[in-house]
Amino acid sequence: MTKITEVAAAVIERPDGTFLLACRPEGKPYPGYWEFPGGKIEPGEDPRTALARELREELGIAVREATPWITRVYAYTHATVRLHFFRVTAWDGEPRPLEDQAIAWQDAAAPDVSPMLPANAPVLAALALPAVMVVSNATETGFDAWVLRFAGLLATERPLVQVREKGLERLRVQHLLSRTLARATPFGSPVVVNSDCGEFPQADGIHLSAVALMAAASRPAARLVGASCHDAREVARAAQLGLDYVVVGPVKATASHPGAATLGWDGFASLVRDCPLPAYAIGGLTRADLAEARRHGAHGVALRSAALPA
Repeated sequence: MTKITEVAAAVIERPDGTFLLACRPEGKPYPGYWEFPGGKIEPGEDPRTALARELREELGIAVREATPWITRVYAYTHATVRLHFFRVTAWDGEPRPLEDQAIAWQDAAAPDVSPMLPANAPVLAALALPAVMVVSNATETGFDAWVLRFAGLLATERPLVQVREKGLERLRVQHLLSRTLARATPFGSPVVVNSDCGEFPQADGIHLSAVALMAAASRPAARLVGASCHDAREVARAAQLGLDYVVVGPVKATASHPGAATLGWDGFASLVRDCPLPAYAIGGLTRADLAEARRHGAHGVALRSAALPA
């Protein structure tokens, strides 16, 4: 059996969205390569405790706020590591290199240091995903009204958009998608289409329903692929297929699914714990739930009725 080294890793984020990377010093494997700060979890040590200790020793900061994010396993030539990532958003002190390593603040959309550790690529891609997913309900509100409200949102936010109009004829979905892309693309806001609506190559990607997820033999050929998940089996399948994100819920009761069983925050946290994919919480949520979602391991929140300004 392969021995796995447990590691706590930090995405240290400033309010402007930039994050910190560190360069591995001479004397360590992969010297000169850039990585997320952190280090080995000692036997019996809690990952959060290890994170705080490592950042104090490595950068001289005291962590005040850190939320669990994703967990990824990577096999290097010298070791197989399980990286427990946390998003660190508040700390005391100014990060400074205390172990002869260089450090640099980076933009998730365009990191400019190299070379990167091989395990970083999917982590950087996950980090670049927006914190909010907007799920369309244009059939209910009317196309013109929904598009107008969506355009207004783009003045202040760059969400991930899922066109999800189940039961709508293909040409109507095509019409909504075209109008959505025309507004979203100039702002760099990605648009995916729910698999129940059909395939639309012009979209930025596809969002698999839970049924489509479990029926898929391999990852669909699209730049961005996510899936809806409601239980551990579906989350595991999404990870196995190498998708880019999952949407997990419902967390709370919703008007669209009255009487449906809900996960609650503890149930959500249980499903996404140690998941390698960024997870959006969905079901009866608003933007005000984002902090709570992140405390329970979410990347962000997916919103439908509460997605757009009135």
